[in-house]
Amino acid sequence: MTPAPPPAPEVQEFPTYRLPTFLPPFLLGWGVGAALTFTVRAVGGALLGDPCEGRTLLALLLPLLLGPGGLALTAANWRRPRRAALGLGLVAASLMPALYVGAQDIGELRRTGCAGGYVVVSRAAADGGPGGSISSLRLEAGSSVTVTARVGGYTQQTHPGVFTVQAQTAAPGVTVTPGRTRVRVGEDFPVTVTVSAQTPVNTYTVGIGVREAAGDRPAEAAGTLELNVRPAPGTNTPATDTPATPADPARP
Repeated sequence: MTPAPPPAPEVQEFPTYRLPTFLPPFLLGWGVGAALTFTVRAVGGALLGDPCEGRTLLALLLPLLLGPGGLALTAANWRRPRRAALGLGLVAASLMPALYVGAQDIGELRRTGCAGGYVVVSRAAADGGPGGSISSLRLEAGSSVTVTARVGGYTQQTHPGVFTVQAQTAAPGVTVTPGRTRVRVGEDFPVTVTVSAQTPVNTYTVGIGVREAAGDRPAEAAGTLELNVRPAPGTNTPATDTPATPADPARP
C-alpha cells in the first residue's frame, strides 16, 4: 500500500475585517474608554483634596492604560475581528478624549502654578524692544551688561503676593545686582551682571531666584544664566606654545 501523503500545513491567512462587523465593537470600545475617562476623572477629582498633588498622575492615568491595553487586546485577538476592533476602539479612546482631556488638565495645572515657577532671563533687542529669552551670555572681562528677568509659571490670580528677588554666584569677580528686590508675577525687572578686569577667562553660572513669603502656599522660582567670560580686547596674553626667538647680537 502506498502511504498517505502528509497533510498540508495550515496556511495562516490574515482575517478579513468587514465594516458591518468591525464598526459596532470599535464604537463599543471607544465608548467604554470615553466613559472610563470621565468617570475616573470625576471620581479622582472628588477624592483629591489638594488642588495640585496627584493631579498630573490623574491626567495621564487613562491614556497610559487605554493605549497599551487596547494594543495588547488587539494583538492577542488579531484573528478575531470583533475583539480586535474592540481593542482598537480602546486605543482610539486613549487619544480622544483621554489624552486630549489630560493635556487640558495639565495645562490648567501650569496656569494655576501647580507645575512650579521659573525665572525668564532675556536681553533687549537691537531696536530697544523686548528680546527673546536667553540661557547664556558672553561678556568680556572688565565690562558689565544689564538683562531683564521676569517671574513666570504663576499668575496674578493664583499668586498675587510680592516675590523677593535674590541673585547669587560663586564666581570670583562676578557681581549680580538686581535692579528691584520686590516684584510681582509677570513684572520685568533689570539685573546687572558685572565682571571685573581680573576675572579669569572661564564659564560661570549665575542664579536668579525669587520667593513669595506670604500666602497660604509660599512659592519659589529660579532661573540660571551661563556666563562666558572672555578676555578684553587688546589684552596681551603670553605665547606658551612657541618659544621666543633670541635676538641677534650682531644687530644694534
